[in-house]
Amino acid sequence: MGGILFDSIVFGPVRSRRFGVSLGINVLPTDSKFCTFDCVYCECGWTYKSDMRNARFYSRQEIREAMESDFPKLFEKDIIPDNITFAGNGEPTAHPKFEGIIDDTIEMRNRYFPQAEITVLTNATLLHKESVNRALQKIRNSILKLDTGKEETFQKINRPLQNISLHHIVDQIKTFKGRKIIQTLFVRGKYNGDSIDNTTEVEIATWLNTLRDIQPNKVMIYPIDRSTPAGELERIPGTELDAIAERVRAEGFTTEVYY
Repeated sequence: MGGILFDSIVFGPVRSRRFGVSLGINVLPTDSKFCTFDCVYCECGWTYKSDMRNARFYSRQEIREAMESDFPKLFEKDIIPDNITFAGNGEPTAHPKFEGIIDDTIEMRNRYFPQAEITVLTNATLLHKESVNRALQKIRNSILKLDTGKEETFQKINRPLQNISLHHIVDQIKTFKGRKIIQTLFVRGKYNGDSIDNTTEVEIATWLNTLRDIQPNKVMIYPIDRSTPAGELERIPGTELDAIAERVRAEGFTTEVYY
């Protein structure tokens, strides 16, 4: 099943279930997905190593020029975003000039939309890179993916392309000095005949233990919202998500559910 790819650097703004009026920034190639994960639920579709080998990134200057072109147009129309959100066609922190791009975005945000938050959706696989770590500490909303506390389930759902372990990611998140917001997508179903379910009692208990280790500032819980590359996946009902959220709140963590 194909996915949705963004064909420009700046897109939107769109009404986001999590971020209000969100102005998107895609720093990744527009003709293919570029990610360190190959998640079974990703709206961008599957990740192909062959595409990544041939990928061309926008330069830092091209990205800055796109913001310099689009931000004033939105400002003149009185379209004011709540968030400037780095998402797009994969893992945004994979851009080799990511820290500089964040610096440029902060400058442009301060000029045109000073009340807007800067948000980065990341799978946290590159937190070990000093430049990525520094960049994420400069913004308020580092949204860090954590779909499970179990290594086996991590490999089934997130399908890392390289030799990346859940243990490594959790360790990087634990030591991250910025504001930590954990995002978890709950899902049930099958892929290639293999059962996938991060909603069982064992899964939730292990995930809660991991949250205790991480001590996040906030937890975001949500279900599948769009079509997925793996076709046999189930959208988890809101009542189940609410029950999970109550258990997180009982641990003392601010928690929001996005249906």
